[in-house]
Amino acid sequence: MQVRTRFAPSPTGYLHLGGLRTALYTYLFTRKNHGVYILRIEDTDQERLVEGATEKIYRSLRLAGLDWDEGPDVGGPVGPYIQTERRDMYLPYAQELVRKGKAYYCFCTKEELAERRAACEAEGKTWKYDKHCCSLTPEEVQAKLDAGVPYVIRQNVPESGEASFDDVLYGHITVDCSELDDNVLIKQDGLPTYNFANVIDDHTMGITHVLRGNEYLSSTPKYNLLYDAFGWEKPVYIHLTPVMADATRKLSKRYGDPSFEDLLEEGYLKEAVVNYISLVGWNPGDNREFFTMDELIEAFSLEGLSKSPAIFDKEKCRWMNAEYIRRMTPEAFDEAAGPWYEKAGIAHMDRAILAKCLQPRVEVFSELPAMVDFLTEMPEFSDELYFSKKMKTNAETAREDLPVILDTLEKLPAWNEESVHDALINLAQSQNKKNGVIMWPLRIAISGKAVTPCGAVEIAVLLGRDETLARIRRSLAALEA
Repeated sequence: MQVRTRFAPSPTGYLHLGGLRTALYTYLFTRKNHGVYILRIEDTDQERLVEGATEKIYRSLRLAGLDWDEGPDVGGPVGPYIQTERRDMYLPYAQELVRKGKAYYCFCTKEELAERRAACEAEGKTWKYDKHCCSLTPEEVQAKLDAGVPYVIRQNVPESGEASFDDVLYGHITVDCSELDDNVLIKQDGLPTYNFANVIDDHTMGITHVLRGNEYLSSTPKYNLLYDAFGWEKPVYIHLTPVMADATRKLSKRYGDPSFEDLLEEGYLKEAVVNYISLVGWNPGDNREFFTMDELIEAFSLEGLSKSPAIFDKEKCRWMNAEYIRRMTPEAFDEAAGPWYEKAGIAHMDRAILAKCLQPRVEVFSELPAMVDFLTEMPEFSDELYFSKKMKTNAETAREDLPVILDTLEKLPAWNEESVHDALINLAQSQNKKNGVIMWPLRIAISGKAVTPCGAVEIAVLLGRDETLARIRRSLAALEA
């Protein structure tokens, strides 16, 4: 049997990290088993649709490297792959269930339902639909249909007995049918509910394995009653534990938790995020933490999935991102850093020096502009910055040394890293001083900061001769004032 899986998001906004992980685990399982990976857009909840969300889903999945074999934009033999484009196929299946006695027409209005719900809750009971319309005769039902009375179609759940299913992670689960509600299958607008469309689509698309969040555990018994009613083979279920922000709550945008694209906009590398999210709820069985996509496919197994909720630790993700940056080639780093150089206004400067200075220090690219802001605008600074206990420097020594440094640099015939470095080292030696005694006040004078990602030589080369000399003169004037 060929493995066929699907990732079926609703286009109600961004792709959150829990959804990304579900898509990733489904992808890894499918590729590991040489199966078919399907993207299906479940848009039956028209009230919650967000314009452009489908395109965001496409973009996020492709950025993550999760290409699908069948889907809305690539086609396939069991399309359409957007539920609203399949709307005509659901009603006949619901009507088949009506004929079998497994579903029924319901003509109750919202007001009637609200009134009966309130009366039930007033008695301290938990409301579920009371099968009011299940007792209508076929003639009564037909008369209402002929009269155009609005209706829904509800699942006729047995009032007694058990509904059970097996889950790869949670084992055998049994639910008393008396606890299940007669959920709506077809809404008044003719569209199926999520639960009904889910079953019909999974069957007609030949889905063999379903990986989804464990919030669907409670719905699965009702799904299986539908499978039994049609006489269809059920898929293998793998319900995944949630991705948590902490020990008490799930990740949520409304609490400021990031989506996948939020992290990319913050300067995280997509490969690092995918690598990290793969480990939030799955253990490869060894101590490895860094994986390419091919290595993840090879290592992935359902046995490594956790039964406990997994916490998304942004600091750990940040650490992994920093490690990814350290391991990049200089060329790859330059390409990734390029947009951030543009934002910082330093794209015209020596890129090799920038990479040498920044690659060992940047953890996420969004922090890069703040790290190099002094290169485009000299900040105001206090003379106290010239003080260094280690170098035994201060404003007084800087007042003495900066004129000599200025004179030395003004006489340089060439302005590059080697010539600036050698001139300053030779100056220190000629004055019988430590290198740092010369470098420290120069770095302060041309950066205005106590901490910079670059040393004095690199800063001078990045700034260029004219700007470097101008900054030294201004800093020296401020000292003498």
